[in-house]
Amino acid sequence: MVVALVGNPNTGKSTLFNALCGARARTGNFPGVTVEKKVGRLKLPTLGPSRSGGGGAAEVIDLPGTYSLSPRSADEMVSVDVLLGDAYGTPRPDAVVCVVDASNLHRNLYLVSQVLELGLPVVVALNMGDVARARGTTIDAGVLSEKLGVPVIPTEAHRRRGLEELKTAIVAAASGPALQPVRSLPDAVVAEANALEGWLSEHGCPDVPAYLRERMVLDVGGQVVERYRTRCTGDLPAHLGEVRSRLAEAGCRVPAVEAAGRYAWAREVLDGAVETTPEPAATGSDRLDRILTHRVWGLLAFAALMFAVFQAIFSWAGPFMDAIGEGQGWLSGLVQSAMPPGAFRSLIIDGVIAGVGGVLVFLPQIVILFLAIAILEDCGYMARAAFLMDRLMSRLGLSGKSFVPLMSSFACAVPGVMATRVIENRRDRMVTILVAPLMSCSARLPVYLLLIGAFVPATAYLGGWVTLQGLVLFAMTSLGAVVAIPVAWLLRKTWFKGETPPFVMELPPYRWPSPRNVALRVYDRGKAFVTRAGTLIFAASVLIWAAGYFPGDHTELHAVQAKMENPQVAADMSAEAWDALEERRRKLSADLIADSALGRTGRFIEPAVKPLGWDWKIGVGALASFPAREVIIATLGTIYSLGGDVDETDDGLRDAMRRSEWPDGDPVYTLPVALSVMVFFALCAQCAATLMVIKRETNSWRWPIFTFVYMTGLAYVAALLTYQIGSRLF
Repeated sequence: MVVALVGNPNTGKSTLFNALCGARARTGNFPGVTVEKKVGRLKLPTLGPSRSGGGGAAEVIDLPGTYSLSPRSADEMVSVDVLLGDAYGTPRPDAVVCVVDASNLHRNLYLVSQVLELGLPVVVALNMGDVARARGTTIDAGVLSEKLGVPVIPTEAHRRRGLEELKTAIVAAASGPALQPVRSLPDAVVAEANALEGWLSEHGCPDVPAYLRERMVLDVGGQVVERYRTRCTGDLPAHLGEVRSRLAEAGCRVPAVEAAGRYAWAREVLDGAVETTPEPAATGSDRLDRILTHRVWGLLAFAALMFAVFQAIFSWAGPFMDAIGEGQGWLSGLVQSAMPPGAFRSLIIDGVIAGVGGVLVFLPQIVILFLAIAILEDCGYMARAAFLMDRLMSRLGLSGKSFVPLMSSFACAVPGVMATRVIENRRDRMVTILVAPLMSCSARLPVYLLLIGAFVPATAYLGGWVTLQGLVLFAMTSLGAVVAIPVAWLLRKTWFKGETPPFVMELPPYRWPSPRNVALRVYDRGKAFVTRAGTLIFAASVLIWAAGYFPGDHTELHAVQAKMENPQVAADMSAEAWDALEERRRKLSADLIADSALGRTGRFIEPAVKPLGWDWKIGVGALASFPAREVIIATLGTIYSLGGDVDETDDGLRDAMRRSEWPDGDPVYTLPVALSVMVFFALCAQCAATLMVIKRETNSWRWPIFTFVYMTGLAYVAALLTYQIGSRLF
């Protein structure tokens, strides 16, 4: 049996799904689109044979939250396709559970009326009854069921109440006969939709379902019209314009006629089934909102909360990330002690273990971010945050929901991109994804610290309270966010044209988060990152290792490593001999990476990077840092014969960079060169993890490739201008 869950946002639909299916859920994307698909398994009571061949088990599809089945976005179109049985790889449901908010029944019945028109067995889950009672609303579920003609089951998903009754109703509905479609639209609209069938058949589009024909008539510029516009041999928009003109002459103006008809039907259904006190007292949510949505106090509270969240991502994740790094080092040491030096050991340590570590090291930040998001969503605050930030974000053509993903990208773009799932509008979501990597993540910080400490003078201002080094660090950290403003504006004016959608969001009542629901969301997101993006990040790390290892004869290097790892040899060796051997190992490593495919590529691209003030060694560092930006430091340490275990505070690396010279004796590194490198890393897409997550989130290679190309081009031009202008000023 297949059961679909459908409902407005903030009705507790996802909480009900988690209560029914728990950890027995899997996520993915609907085939061919970027819309997330969440499917769970549910054990049902067996009341007798069902239309699908027997009870006992069901596959539950949690459809995207939507206010209507008037598809104007990919999410809404997917919901319609699933309910009509037109979604590839997804069978038509045997039953539909409409989750409604008991405290907002009049508005929620708009969606219910559309679902009832599809003729599917329907069960209404009357959720959040406790909120309705607190607002002075009393609902007679029996009378409501009689008026709707379908079972109405009171539930409180966060308390796991009413679940068994809901399961029984699902089995009974799926086992019974299909419902006759309910009609809440004027006869003139239905007649025009029926007449449209003949026109579509004549112009190459036969067998269009009746519901989709109604959507064509009622939805100006909707997804259904866009889908069939290119399939028809005739001018579908022009014909629909004539249809709407006839309806207007008959007193049925589109689209207002639909809202009037459905809400009139909802009022008739609720008459006698719902009683509400005339003047409900102000709720606790109302009192909180006077502060938390205030134009001044609300923004201050929001800023404090966001600071706490991102401080947690940046600081609290640190010990866990360090522990993962230590575990990675311990495992590498274990392999090193168990295997002789060679290509296979290098693959295991520098490719496999480093690749897996490159995946898991992001996990603490992702878990903390989604823990915060899950708590804020479940308690009802996230809607307030989006409301507060909408005015600022709308100037970029985005909505308030884009703010949290962009802010979280300052810690790491990987969880930031994943956080865009809270944005329903596809245009806003795509633009947010494409500009999120411009935010200056923590991985860029080691590059800034190395170059600022080595080449930016420690000049002090205002009695030492302000330093030039601090100002440069602030400028580099802010550069990506500043550049993101025109980039987002340009994307909205080109590839993602269209009016900024009106910001309509229900402010749900505040409530205590469900620990079970929060834990399931965090587990689901963490698992999705490791299993989806992790495999791609690992593959990219191994490829970069191979490019830095082959070709090259590593025989002498392996012999030196074997000698240094032999305890007896090390014990008998003098300090001078040990230092000489270590120097030889570093020199061999530097020569091999220079002769590798990566090094040869660096020499090949040197003419392209020389206008930036770079030599081939900096070019190799930039190439090697593709899996992660901070890898440039270890790469430069290897190239300058210092080893790959140096960090941004290593004085030896800074001295080696200061001594680096061009063939004519001029220093490679100057202040303009250092600024050029920092500007490049501030704007470039040097993070395989982010690109792989963009691929998973957009379900296409097109967008990570586009992100890499536009960001790399932008970084190159900005670095070129920085060096060329800076070299003339300094």
